[in-house]
Amino acid sequence: MAVRSVNVHVDNFKRAVVDSIGGATDWSTALRNVDCIVHLAARVHVMNESTIDSLAEYRKVNVEGTLNLAMQSAQLGIKRFVFISSIKVNGEHTESDKPFTEEDFANPQDAYGISKFEAEQGLLQIAKQTGMEVVIIRPPLVYGAGVKANFASMMRAVKCGIPLPLGAIHNKRSFVYIANLVSLITRCIDHPAAANQVFLVSDGCDLSTIELLRDCAEAFGVKARLLPVPQRLIEVAAALIGKKSVAQRLCGNLQVDISKARTLLGWTPPVSVAEGLKATALGFPE
Repeated sequence: MAVRSVNVHVDNFKRAVVDSIGGATDWSTALRNVDCIVHLAARVHVMNESTIDSLAEYRKVNVEGTLNLAMQSAQLGIKRFVFISSIKVNGEHTESDKPFTEEDFANPQDAYGISKFEAEQGLLQIAKQTGMEVVIIRPPLVYGAGVKANFASMMRAVKCGIPLPLGAIHNKRSFVYIANLVSLITRCIDHPAAANQVFLVSDGCDLSTIELLRDCAEAFGVKARLLPVPQRLIEVAAALIGKKSVAQRLCGNLQVDISKARTLLGWTPPVSVAEGLKATALGFPE
């Protein structure tokens, strides 16, 4: 396992520490005696981005860093490269009950999504040139113990009994519990049918914001306090305070179809939404 920090510890893995992830990173030590790479590292969303050209910064890690690792892997004869991309390659939202599929045209809307799409394209080209097998997985929001950002804020509000103005939001969104994502990754490591394929992943059960909040409350053993504020009012208020993207995630639809993974790989999410949220709640800080 290659990491950037000496403080990272995972049982039963040997570690190789790298200083940075970019186009010039030397992976030779980390790639010794390896048959398959699972590449999860990325430059993710940066709050209060101050750089003038954010896309260039994303490209350094997510494109140049990924393709450098992939090319060195291919040169050393590594058989398969599993790349964790993002559903943002497909786009930011879907129409109700018209989920994203692997066959949709890519439509990334921000620098992060664009960089992930460019990395995918480069990886598929390397696969053609070298014969190394590439597998691409695009997850939506991943949750589990230690989840951060908006999902953690939402869970904290529910746990504390804070009234939330989201009782009239009847959207549908896909999420994936960390153990379900790991399950698909594991299947993709050696399944013959996964070679050079793209897969979408989720828990297989889409939730409205209301359902998600109520399920979180049940996991905590509390009652969700939801106020039926009209969706349009929420969107206008969010836009006025510069939180339009947050309102989109709370009110909009983003569904993914995992039929391909089910059919081609015989894969089914092993953990239910209720089980995943319960485990997340149990790992939530006091």
